[in-house]
Amino acid sequence: MNASPPMSAADTAWLLTATALVLFMTIPGLALFYGGLVRTKNVLSVLMQCLAITALVTVLWVAYGYSLAFDTAGMQADVLNSASFVGGISKLFLRGVTSESVVGSVPEAVYVTFQLTFAIITPALIVGAFAERMKFSAMLWFTALWFTVVYLPVCHMVWGGPGSYMGSMGVLDFAGGIVVHITAGLSALVAAILVGRREGYGHAALTPHSLTLTVAGTGMLWVGWFGFNAGSAVAANSQAAMAMLVTQISPAVAALTWMTIEWSKYGKPSALGFATGAIAGLAAITPASGTVGPPGAMVIGLVSGVACFFGATSLKRWGGYDDALDVFGVHGVGGIVGTILVAVFASTAFGGTIAELDVTKQLATQIFCAGLVAAWSIAASFVILKLIDRAIGLRASEQEERHGLDLSLHNESGYNF
Repeated sequence: MNASPPMSAADTAWLLTATALVLFMTIPGLALFYGGLVRTKNVLSVLMQCLAITALVTVLWVAYGYSLAFDTAGMQADVLNSASFVGGISKLFLRGVTSESVVGSVPEAVYVTFQLTFAIITPALIVGAFAERMKFSAMLWFTALWFTVVYLPVCHMVWGGPGSYMGSMGVLDFAGGIVVHITAGLSALVAAILVGRREGYGHAALTPHSLTLTVAGTGMLWVGWFGFNAGSAVAANSQAAMAMLVTQISPAVAALTWMTIEWSKYGKPSALGFATGAIAGLAAITPASGTVGPPGAMVIGLVSGVACFFGATSLKRWGGYDDALDVFGVHGVGGIVGTILVAVFASTAFGGTIAELDVTKQLATQIFCAGLVAAWSIAASFVILKLIDRAIGLRASEQEERHGLDLSLHNESGYNF
């Protein structure tokens, strides 16, 4: 009988910290970031959605999510010898996860919780696309089905080990450019289109009610992202250190880039633009954070600042869709940018950490995997949303939307004036 690998106190301490940081990104970080961007009458609905998703995904992760994403021990040998699309079922309800079980050099319990925080924030990102108009019940059903059909298979295919479908190809996605940002961004685009535009979109002022909350949420997300990216090393080592450094560089460059474009185009820089640019740079560096160096982070930040500005402004206007809080424009576009550029800047020739990287081959792998996940996210989200719409309806009524979802769906108000 093989002995369990030794636990590292340093690695465990760091992953415990990183886990708390990633959960902090959703509650309260993302909740406040999104909450400030909606109108006063809908702020509680967004906060409630983030809180409810946190609880719902936690239960689903324990029941079957962790097993389907990361279990290889419970899979058949013939499946393990080929590229797998989903994990096994031997860890349903976290069977076998004990205080002694280990993943790498950390307790499996903390690894389970760390990966859970990723599973929480990914569907939570999507709510920004249909903010101020989707029914709460529809949101819960969408989250549960989307988590099961989209997130878990993609998570396994990319992060499920060398026998997983995309892992066996050698795809580079250190902390979730594909698993988190492309899945959420493309699914958000589908949701925005199918749910439809907010009442008054295009001819009425649908302005954020509190940029103060949004800027505070941005700071929480920025700090929490160190756990997101550097924590993905699952160790307190030099890879985590470099991931932390590039996670600081990319959003700084992207925010300054967005500010410069906005300043030159509109005559004034805005706090909202700066905050959005920072989130774009964070999203873009995510897949590359474990393999690129400072030069790559600078370029990724610059390109994501330009591309995401285009995605959140011109592209959205041309498409005519109401992606209320720019989930696709920032996370979808940013995730695609980082997923592609890592194929170049992971090479030691460009300051990265992978020697003798075949850039052309890696680029083809990155584009193929990103395209496949994007296509699956779009198709699956379309089917899920259509089924929910037929069963219980997706959208709040016109009267509920006019009065605001806080009072209409939750019988509460975010502010008492």
